Amino acid sequence: MQAAQNVLVTRAKYPGSSLADLYDPLTMPADLLKAHQKLDKAVDATYGKRTFSTEAERVAYLFELYQKLTEPLMAGEGKKKYLKQHQQLRG
Repeated sequence: MQAAQNVLVTRAKYPGSSLADLYDPLTMPADLLKAHQKLDKAVDATYGKRTFSTEAERVAYLFELYQKLTEPLMAGEGKKKYLKQHQQLRG
């Protein structure tokens, strides 16, 4: 996806900046913000959703889609295996 690559290329223009610096809403570079806006539009179009009122609405929608896609994997033995691995990681 070209829009995602553009975000990475734009971030690379700021090698001395941490992600916290780059994504501070008060100081985010304009070109990075624009690259993310284009990526958001591409994601929206890919998943058949027009625009979202807020970033939180976009994230909630994407997580809902993810949950629907992964639910079948979590049924039966797949769920038991996942939970066991997850508990070991939290250990």
